[in-house]
Parts: sequence; structure tokens; C-alpha cells
Amino acid sequence: MTLRTICLTSALALTASAAAAEMNFNRIASFATPDNMADGEDRGRVTSAEIIYATEDGNTLVYTDSPLGVIGRIDITDPAMPKPLGNIDMGGEPTSVAIAGTTAFVGVNTSESFTNPSGKLVVLDALSGELAGECDLGGQPDSVALSQDGSFVVIAIENERDEDLGDGRVGQMPAGYVTILDVADGMAQCDSMVTADVTGLAEIAPEDPEPEFVDVNGLGEIVVTMQENNHIVVLSKSGEVLSHFSAGAVDLQGIDATDERAALLFTESQPGRLREPDSVQWIDDDHFATANEGDMDGGSRGFTIFAKDGTVAYESGADFEKAVIEVGHYPDKRSDAKGAEPEGLEFATFDGTPYLFVMSERGSVVGVYDVSDPAAPMLTQMLPSGIAPEGIVAIPQRNLLATANEEDLVEDGGVRSHVMVYDYADGAAQYPTLTSQGADELIGWGAISGMVAGDDGMIYAVNDSFYGFQPTIFTIDPSQTPARIIKALGVTRGGYTAQKLDMEGITSDGQGGFWIASEGRSDRLVPHALYHVDAQGVITDEIGLPAELLANEVRFGFEGITMIDGTLWMAMQREWGDDPKDHVKLLSYSPDTAEWGAVLYPKASPEKGWTGLSEITAHGDHVYIVERDNQIGAAAVTKKIYRVSVADLQPAALGTVLPVVTKQEVRDLIPDLKAWGGYVVDKVEGMAITDDGTVYVATDNDGVDDSSGETFFWSFKLNN
Repeated sequence: MTLRTICLTSALALTASAAAAEMNFNRIASFATPDNMADGEDRGRVTSAEIIYATEDGNTLVYTDSPLGVIGRIDITDPAMPKPLGNIDMGGEPTSVAIAGTTAFVGVNTSESFTNPSGKLVVLDALSGELAGECDLGGQPDSVALSQDGSFVVIAIENERDEDLGDGRVGQMPAGYVTILDVADGMAQCDSMVTADVTGLAEIAPEDPEPEFVDVNGLGEIVVTMQENNHIVVLSKSGEVLSHFSAGAVDLQGIDATDERAALLFTESQPGRLREPDSVQWIDDDHFATANEGDMDGGSRGFTIFAKDGTVAYESGADFEKAVIEVGHYPDKRSDAKGAEPEGLEFATFDGTPYLFVMSERGSVVGVYDVSDPAAPMLTQMLPSGIAPEGIVAIPQRNLLATANEEDLVEDGGVRSHVMVYDYADGAAQYPTLTSQGADELIGWGAISGMVAGDDGMIYAVNDSFYGFQPTIFTIDPSQTPARIIKALGVTRGGYTAQKLDMEGITSDGQGGFWIASEGRSDRLVPHALYHVDAQGVITDEIGLPAELLANEVRFGFEGITMIDGTLWMAMQREWGDDPKDHVKLLSYSPDTAEWGAVLYPKASPEKGWTGLSEITAHGDHVYIVERDNQIGAAAVTKKIYRVSVADLQPAALGTVLPVVTKQEVRDLIPDLKAWGGYVVDKVEGMAITDDGTVYVATDNDGVDDSSGETFFWSFKLNN
């Protein structure tokens, strides 16, 4: 049985009953770019998968890796098991790639400086690596595209500006342009080069166009975006300007335009926001789509479909960003910049349906739109990707899709850059696993930490301190697929949003309210504390830790709370100063007597990083505990659920010798996490267990900050 066919109940099989006969895209594999490095190479170097293309047979992926100065190649003959084919040095910084058959056309930046740009087009066999030749382009290339019949190649020569020079704006010389070269016998004909002059067209810095992206339709017409100039040009294959027009502006409503870094507030507007399009894709011979990422003065957070005469056929406005918000991928720290930041596009027809794929660079998610009617695109799916998707390629002849995700966090000990592979097949969409779509109001969410099962069939979850100005209790309906956030209840104190909370655990008080465990940080004046909250979210009582505990404080405190016969039990994440190595406290507190106690829990001793606890939940005769390491991807070892007998929870007084409990492994969660086809995420944070023994588990997406934004919410039944 492959990981892809592992059967997890509930949310992992999201819409099996509703969509069993439907075609959907689902991720089936991921490939870490360091795997293409040769033996002996320093895998600690930063890598990146940026622009990606496929050979004509669809069996090989080729991507640009500018930090290493190479193109990387992946064998996807078996798409569920990608294999490394190694890197090829490009003698500069590769910026884009396009392929005809197995012949790769690679734009390579060799510039000495912004003011002295240079570059070349390298032509080689993608499989053997054999070089066919090079053409001097005379400037710094960005996007590369081939005509559909393979007769010519077009390159956007951006000659990008130095953002640190002067006011960092266009114009800055030398100006950019577009080059067109004939292709014959598998080689670009250097002496056929045509330079298309696109100066003097834009209203913004007409003397300094910066062509960003190019694409070619079935008529051989070339569309060019000039992002910084907020302008679009349509050229003939001979370089003649057929039409040109401003990309225009959009009035945005219901967005978060302020970087408060701690709350999701979609109440602001931005009138007249320049589109400043990045990627562009023809969807037929008369219409093309732009991803309106923005750069200097704009970014309209969505995408637009234009007719080639400049008429707007469709404008997404804030709708694309709304879809990103509902699946928990909204990057709040980018609110004052470009929000979800749509950057890359792809278009292809699968099984007779024309699809436009829109990538959110900062939200790390891909929107899939049916564009059968270019004036009325229909959103059909939101696909998870790695961090910062930069490139995307459709392989409809094999019913495959692949994304290149550029962010590599090796220097911070985080996840590596990845290429993700998706299959288009009969069956349910596996993602999202949790959404706020369909709620009475737009609910932004993320950083899910503690959870508890309610008597009403709902799951109640809290967010952590990433949203410090918006502590929230979410009501999740797990009976729907995907599970639905139907309500967001703010936690308040004295009539105002409660501050100085890091909610990491929640449990029912049996009277309609909750007890919340907050992980403190004394160096930031955030107390380690328990909070009693009523059904309206109002804090009615606060319990601080006793002095004998705080005398040995370490920042990593409460990571879960549960109640057993009126006594609260809290899991501490990691050792404090008085704990023996690889043992952490399970603390007890009686609200009736105000007495504290503790036992010791023996946790795993990791070879790398640390291991700690992240949740505790009582069910029947046991408490169930999530134990996890802080490792991610292939380095992940411990993501497990253990249980401890309630009879073993005999707390001793603080300051005395604490008894050590015995744990029993219940489930290894790594196979579950692998079943979504991506890398193993590090933060398994939430767990709730219903009366019938159904276990719900959730991951924390860190507020989409240095994270792919993926939240996995799934369930399984206890065996006993």
C-alpha cells in the first residue's frame, strides 16, 4: 500500500461521498531540491526551485536554481516517486526555462551590475546535459517562452532596476526590451535575433520599460507584461507592436491593508490600486490572464483576464484573496504590502476543461479556476504548495501538474525548497482539510493550537500568540467535509480584546465555558497562566503559576489542558530548570482547593533539535498526549500520540520528588502527515477526542510565516 492510498477516516478522505466521481487535483509527491546535489556537495547551501518546465513526454521536470547557478532535473516517470537527475551548471544565474521536446532554452543572467547588464540564452539537451549552443542577449533576461509550434523563442530582457539606488524607482538605465530568435534544428538561431523596442509606450517611466513576463498564443502573438510600468504590450513574432495599454487599477474592498502583525481584520479598502502584473498566460488566442503581484506602487492582490485589445473581461478583485483567507493561508505579515501576492500563472486543458492556475507566492497556495467562460472563471480547488510557489507547469498529457517553490530555510534550520507534483484523477479533493468557507462572515484563521471536543458535536480550538491582538476560540463542525469553522469567538477581558495571551490549550469547564492554558514568556511580560472563560469569551478568572514553579522557569510552558474529575491537568512543552533530562512535568491544579501538583513524563531523547509535548486530552481511563520534535521534512522523527493511565496520575507536591508515569504509544502520526504528498510539517499541536473514541488532530501553520500555510485536520478511531 502506498502512502497515497492510506485510508484515514473523516477529513483525510475529505469529500469522498460528494465527489467520488469528480476529477480533482491532489498532491502525490514532493521533491527537495538538495536531493539534486552531487555526492560531496555542501547540502547546507541555499538552493531554490523557481521557474519550472517539463519535457514533451512529461517524464522530466527541469527547474531553475539561481542560488546554485544551475538547472535541476527530476525524473517523474513514476510521478509519485520523483528521482533526482542532478544539476547542470549554467555559468551564471538562470532566470527562466522553456523546453521543446527535450531541448531546453535557458535564460541566464551574467550581469556585472545593474548598470552593466548582460545575459545569454543557453540551449542544451535536458536529459543528457549536452550543450547545443549559446546566444548573447545583450542584457539581463527574465522570462523565456517558446511559440506553440516551436519555431521561435522570445525572451523578456528586463534590465531590472537597483532598488537601493536613489529612490529605487524606474527609470533607471539601461532600458529593457524583448528579443525574438528563430529556432531551427534544435538550436536558437543567434543571427536571427530581433529586438522589439517597447520604450515610449507606458505612462509610467516610458523611457525605461522593464519587460517581466512573456507568453505566446496559437497565432504566434506575444504578450508582454511590464510590471513596474503597469503596462501590457502585444507583439507580432516579428517584433511589431500590435497593441499596448495600461494594466489599469482596481478598487479593493474588504481587505486587510495594515501590518499589525497580530490580527486578521478584513475591513479596509484600497481605491485605485495599480495592478502591476507579473506573470501572464494566454488562455485562448484572444484572451490572456495576468497575476497582479505588484511591485512599486501597487499589486491588486488578484488576477485579471484581458482581451488582447485591452478590454477587461474579468477582474477577481479581492475574491482570490478571500479564497486564500478561508483556507487559512492568508499571510498577515504581508497585509500592508501585497497581501497574498499572486505571482505565477499556468493555463492548460485537462479532460476537456480549460483551467487557469493562480499561485499565491506569500500564501503558498494555488487557486484552480475553470475558465470555460473567460468572463466568468469558476474557482474549483485550492491546492497546497511548498513555501513561496514561483513557477508552475501543467502536463495535461499525463494528467499532472507541478509547482516550484523557491523558499529555502536551511539557514534557519527550516524546510528546504521543494518541487510539488499533483495528479488529476477521479476522486475527492484532499485539501483543504479545514476551511471557514460558508460561515456567516469572513473568518480569517491560522496558528491552530489547542483543541477540545464539545458535547454538541463541535470541536473548539484556539489560536496561539501569532495573532496576539486577536485571541480567538473557533467552533469547528467536523461532520462536514472539509471540516468547517462556523464561528469565531474573541476572548476578552474587561470589555476589551484580551492581551498578553499565548493560548496553547483549551478544555471545557462542564458549564458552557472553557479553561484555557496560556504559555508565558516572562521576558515579554506574558504570564504563564490558566484562564477561566465563559460562553461569551469573557475571562472570569486568572490563575498564575506558584512561585516555586516560576523559580525554575524556562520559556516553553503550557502546551495543553484537560480536566479529570474536576482537576485540571496541563502538559508542559519542555524541561524546566528543576526537571531531569528528557522529562517534563504534567501539572495538576484543583480550582476548588487551589492546590498544585505534578508528575514527570519521560519524553524521547532526540539526536537533533528538541522533543516536547504539545497537547493533553483525557478520554476514558487514560490521558492522551501529543509528543513531537521540532524537525521538519525528512528530518522529522517524533510526531506521536502516547497515552498514560489516569490511575498513574498521582501528583506529588511541587518541590518534592515527582513520580514518573509510564507511557504507551498509540499512533505514529508521520505516515498520516506524509499521506498528503508534501513534506512532514513540524507542528502537530491540537488534539480532541469525542466520547465515541474519535481522535481529531490538527497542525499549526505558524500564521503562514516561514511556513507553507498548510493546516492538516484529520481523524481516526482509537483501537480500544
